[in-house]
Parts: sequence; structure tokens; C-alpha cells
Amino acid sequence: MKKLLLTLLAILLIIEEWLWDFLSACGHYLALLLRLEGIERWLAQTSPSMALLAFTIPVLIVTPINLAALSLLLHGLLLQGILLEVFAKLLGTLLVARVFKLTKPQLLTFGIIAFVYHTVMGWLHWAHAKIVDTEIYRWSRQVKAQVKAKVKAWLG
Repeated sequence: MKKLLLTLLAILLIIEEWLWDFLSACGHYLALLLRLEGIERWLAQTSPSMALLAFTIPVLIVTPINLAALSLLLHGLLLQGILLEVFAKLLGTLLVARVFKLTKPQLLTFGIIAFVYHTVMGWLHWAHAKIVDTEIYRWSRQVKAQVKAKVKAWLG
């Protein structure tokens, strides 16, 4: 039973790690594509209150998409609603990851945000310590390294 639970925990953490890394990279390349370097530099140096305001922007962007997905679901368009909600979650995570990366020092000046961040990071560190020796986690790290190498070679 313990091995099964560790395997499930490993799978969840692998998915979380891969998604966070992938979406963070997408956010970086999207910012380059949209030429947002100046805004990102400003955001990285802004005040804590402005950083908190910027951190709410992903919620404002994604909420209408969530409502549209809910409307689709309520009208019986299950597949479309689910796909739109998955898109909203991925977009929201991409935006939150990017803004958080740029404004982390400022955001951690707020007690509640620092508490939540350190609590979640503590859980993640605990969970990673539990799964680091599992076979599936070692395998996923090898696959991730191979994928990164292939993507890097493909991009030049």
C-alpha cells in the first residue's frame, strides 16, 4: 500500500513539476515574442503593492474564460466546456508562474503570502524527499532530461 501511495504521489509531483517548468518557459518565450521585456523589468523592480496588484491580473484574465466554460457545461457542451476550463487553468498557471517569478521578493513581504508560500514549499520538499528514491521518479527525471536536450537541439 505504501509503495502504491508513493507512486501516486510521485506521479502527481512529476506532473506538477513538468507543467510548472513548461508553463514557466512558455511564459518567458511569450514575453519575448510580445516584446514585454521592459514591462517585465519594471515589474521585477516595482513596489510590493504594485506586485500584488499585478498578481491579481491573471485572475482577471482567466475569470471570463472560466465563466464561458461554465456556460458551455450548463448548456450541455461537456467536451467544449472541459477543454475550455483546461485551457483556462493552463493559461492561469502560465500567467501566475510568470508574474510570481518576476515579483516573488516583493510578494513575500506580505505575511499571508509568505506563510502560504513557505507552507506549500515545505509540503513539496517533504513530498519530494519521500519520492526521490522511487523508480518512477528516477525514470521521469531521465525522460525530462532527454526531452530538454532534444528541445534544446531542435531550437538551436
